[in-house]
Amino acid sequence: MTNEFTQPQKDEIAQSLKPFLAETFQLYVATLNVHWNVTGPLFQPVHALTEEQYLELAPAIDEIAERIRSLGHKAPATMQQYMDTGSVADGDENASAEAMVKALQAGHEQLANRIRPLIAQAADASDDVTAGLLTDRLTVHEKAQWMLGAMLG
Repeated sequence: MTNEFTQPQKDEIAQSLKPFLAETFQLYVATLNVHWNVTGPLFQPVHALTEEQYLELAPAIDEIAERIRSLGHKAPATMQQYMDTGSVADGDENASAEAMVKALQAGHEQLANRIRPLIAQAADASDDVTAGLLTDRLTVHEKAQWMLGAMLG
């Protein structure tokens, strides 16, 4: 017996992905903020790591938005929608390098925590594509969280 992936399930998953998209975009912007504005002895390693991270986040934003579209919904795509829907804190361009790294680490942790129940939701609906996408994203956010934490010792 196969479990058919129903339109109501698609609707529910698409709605659940919208805050994740918003927060991924917010984390992308926060990462750019750190990349552009970090100063001090940690400048070079933070600058290099955040470049890797924002380059990874940019196509992920597109992939998440396209998944929402493939489920039959419009993807949020305005700054106002991201501010209304997401909850990743804005970066502070005047913060110390350590504070910036901690803020990014917290952002990755926040996304990892959002993803975990979404994986279960997608799996329960037999939405292997979304579950796979989210599992891949969880791997990225957990690794980024670890790398940022290791940078601080």
